[in-house]
Amino acid sequence: MKPGKTGIRRIIDATGYSMAGLRATWISEAAFRQELLLTAVLLPLSFWLAQTPLQWLVLVAPLLLMLIVELLNSAVEAVVDRISNDHHELSGRAKDMGSAAVLLSLVLLASSWGAVAWERFHVPA
Repeated sequence: MKPGKTGIRRIIDATGYSMAGLRATWISEAAFRQELLLTAVLLPLSFWLAQTPLQWLVLVAPLLLMLIVELLNSAVEAVVDRISNDHHELSGRAKDMGSAAVLLSLVLLASSWGAVAWERFHVPA
Protein backbone atom coordinates (compact mmCIF):
# COMPACT_ATOMS: atom_id res chain seq x y z
CA MET A 1 0.00 0.00 0.00
CA LYS A 2 1.24 3.44 -0.90
CA PRO A 3 1.99 5.53 2.20
CA GLY A 4 0.24 8.85 2.48
CA LYS A 5 -2.47 10.82 4.13
CA THR A 6 -5.66 9.11 5.20
CA GLY A 7 -9.09 10.03 6.45
CA ILE A 8 -10.34 13.59 6.44
CA ARG A 9 -6.90 15.03 5.62
CA ARG A 10 -6.81 13.02 2.39
CA ILE A 11 -10.33 14.23 1.47
CA ILE A 12 -9.40 17.85 2.16
CA ASP A 13 -6.20 17.57 0.12
CA ALA A 14 -7.99 15.81 -2.75
CA THR A 15 -10.61 18.58 -2.80
CA GLY A 16 -7.84 21.17 -3.00
CA TYR A 17 -6.21 19.33 -5.91
CA SER A 18 -9.58 19.14 -7.68
CA MET A 19 -10.19 22.86 -7.23
CA ALA A 20 -6.69 23.58 -8.56
CA GLY A 21 -7.47 21.45 -11.61
CA LEU A 22 -10.74 23.30 -12.24
CA ARG A 23 -8.98 26.64 -11.82
CA ALA A 24 -6.15 25.67 -14.18
CA THR A 25 -8.59 24.43 -16.80
CA TRP A 26 -10.67 27.61 -16.51
CA ILE A 27 -7.56 29.74 -17.03
CA SER A 28 -5.96 27.77 -19.85
CA GLU A 29 -8.84 26.26 -21.85
CA ALA A 30 -11.29 28.44 -23.79
CA ALA A 31 -13.38 25.37 -24.69
CA PHE A 32 -13.93 24.63 -20.99
CA ARG A 33 -15.04 28.20 -20.35
CA GLN A 34 -17.46 27.99 -23.28
CA GLU A 35 -18.86 24.68 -22.07
CA LEU A 36 -19.21 26.02 -18.55
CA LEU A 37 -21.14 28.99 -19.96
CA LEU A 38 -23.36 26.56 -21.90
CA THR A 39 -23.95 24.67 -18.65
CA ALA A 40 -24.79 27.92 -16.82
CA VAL A 41 -27.45 28.65 -19.46
CA LEU A 42 -28.87 25.14 -19.83
CA LEU A 43 -28.94 24.10 -16.17
CA PRO A 44 -31.63 26.63 -15.17
CA LEU A 45 -33.48 25.87 -18.42
CA SER A 46 -33.51 22.18 -17.48
CA PHE A 47 -35.81 22.91 -14.52
CA TRP A 48 -38.33 24.46 -16.91
CA LEU A 49 -38.04 21.91 -19.73
CA ALA A 50 -38.12 18.70 -17.69
CA GLN A 51 -41.52 17.45 -16.62
CA THR A 52 -40.25 14.61 -14.45
CA PRO A 53 -37.20 13.98 -12.29
CA LEU A 54 -36.00 11.39 -14.83
CA GLN A 55 -36.23 13.91 -17.67
CA TRP A 56 -34.28 16.39 -15.56
CA LEU A 57 -31.55 13.79 -15.05
CA VAL A 58 -31.50 13.07 -18.80
CA LEU A 59 -30.86 16.80 -19.35
CA VAL A 60 -28.31 17.40 -16.60
CA ALA A 61 -26.19 14.21 -16.75
CA PRO A 62 -24.87 14.97 -20.27
CA LEU A 63 -23.96 18.51 -19.15
CA LEU A 64 -21.79 17.09 -16.37
CA LEU A 65 -20.40 14.40 -18.66
CA MET A 66 -19.41 17.06 -21.22
CA LEU A 67 -17.46 18.96 -18.54
CA ILE A 68 -15.81 15.76 -17.30
CA VAL A 69 -14.76 14.76 -20.81
CA GLU A 70 -13.40 18.26 -21.47
CA LEU A 71 -11.34 18.09 -18.26
CA LEU A 72 -9.90 14.72 -19.29
CA ASN A 73 -9.21 15.98 -22.82
CA SER A 74 -7.41 19.00 -21.39
CA ALA A 75 -5.37 16.71 -19.14
CA VAL A 76 -4.33 14.57 -22.12
CA GLU A 77 -3.34 17.69 -24.08
CA ALA A 78 -1.31 19.02 -21.14
CA VAL A 79 0.60 15.75 -20.75
CA VAL A 80 1.27 15.48 -24.49
CA ASP A 81 2.48 19.09 -24.62
CA ARG A 82 4.65 18.51 -21.53
CA ILE A 83 6.40 15.61 -23.21
CA SER A 84 7.30 17.53 -26.37
CA ASN A 85 6.17 20.29 -28.69
CA ASP A 86 7.57 18.32 -31.63
CA HIS A 87 5.01 16.78 -33.96
CA HIS A 88 4.61 13.07 -33.38
CA GLU A 89 1.97 10.79 -34.85
CA LEU A 90 1.04 9.29 -31.47
CA SER A 91 0.80 12.72 -29.82
CA GLY A 92 -1.49 13.92 -32.59
CA ARG A 93 -3.55 10.75 -32.33
CA ALA A 94 -3.96 11.16 -28.55
CA LYS A 95 -5.12 14.76 -28.96
CA ASP A 96 -7.49 13.80 -31.78
CA MET A 97 -8.99 11.01 -29.68
CA GLY A 98 -9.59 13.42 -26.80
CA SER A 99 -11.24 15.84 -29.19
CA ALA A 100 -13.43 13.04 -30.57
CA ALA A 101 -14.53 12.17 -27.03
CA VAL A 102 -15.59 15.79 -26.48
CA LEU A 103 -17.49 15.74 -29.78
CA LEU A 104 -19.35 12.58 -28.77
CA SER A 105 -20.26 14.10 -25.41
CA LEU A 106 -21.72 17.10 -27.26
CA VAL A 107 -23.70 14.78 -29.57
CA LEU A 108 -25.08 13.01 -26.49
CA LEU A 109 -25.97 16.38 -24.96
CA ALA A 110 -27.80 17.58 -28.08
CA SER A 111 -29.59 14.24 -28.47
CA SER A 112 -30.75 14.19 -24.86
CA TRP A 113 -32.02 17.76 -24.98
CA GLY A 114 -33.68 17.13 -28.34
CA ALA A 115 -35.44 14.01 -27.08
CA VAL A 116 -36.80 15.73 -23.97
CA ALA A 117 -37.87 18.78 -25.98
CA TRP A 118 -39.58 16.48 -28.50
CA GLU A 119 -41.51 14.73 -25.70
CA ARG A 120 -42.58 18.05 -24.26
CA PHE A 121 -43.56 19.92 -27.41
CA HIS A 122 -44.47 17.29 -30.02
CA VAL A 123 -48.15 17.39 -30.89
CA PRO A 124 -49.29 14.05 -32.33
CA ALA A 125 -51.13 14.34 -35.65
